[in-house]
Amino acid sequence: MDPNKNTPLRAVALVCTLSPSPAPSSSQLLAEQTMAALAEHGVTGKTIRIADHDVKTGISTDLGDGDAWPEIRDTILGCDILVLSTPIWLGHPASIAQKVMERLNAEISETDDEGRMLTYGKVAAVCVVGNEDGAHKVSADLYQGLNDAGFSLAPNAVTYWVGEAMQKTDYQDLDKTPEKTAATTKTLAANTAHLARQLKANPYPPS
Repeated sequence: MDPNKNTPLRAVALVCTLSPSPAPSSSQLLAEQTMAALAEHGVTGKTIRIADHDVKTGISTDLGDGDAWPEIRDTILGCDILVLSTPIWLGHPASIAQKVMERLNAEISETDDEGRMLTYGKVAAVCVVGNEDGAHKVSADLYQGLNDAGFSLAPNAVTYWVGEAMQKTDYQDLDKTPEKTAATTKTLAANTAHLARQLKANPYPPS
């Protein structure tokens, strides 16, 4: 039994739909379902739709006046878990997800007094939706980038739904959440919360 199962955890979900609010979004829906599943493991937090904010393009922690990333970055650094939710476009993560990864790239040079990246000990998970094949490819791309940026990933740290290719049905159009997707989201939440608690109690050693 996990001795730290009651340790409070914080999470933030970055939703990388190309559509700003209030447009409906399947990426938003799956992110919210993932946050609800995490809540069952004592995790609190919020979702941020990146398209609603002026996140500048670049690879710095702060790109100056008007850049919304520093505040979002502060939220990430104040959390134990980062959930990244993206649609599939042309077989790849959405361009906004790529922008987020490029901003997270700056964390490689940000370290604490013992040489550890500030993201060490934080756990990431991925949500993917689309109407074409590519969920595994998209998650693989994001996994690598998140790991490079210092995040840890639990087993089965992706939940996804992919509709029939070249059709118009979207995840948010379904009458109910498919059992397989719901079960995968539940597993993601359990494993991610477990790993986050383990790392909070036992930080990585100095580099």
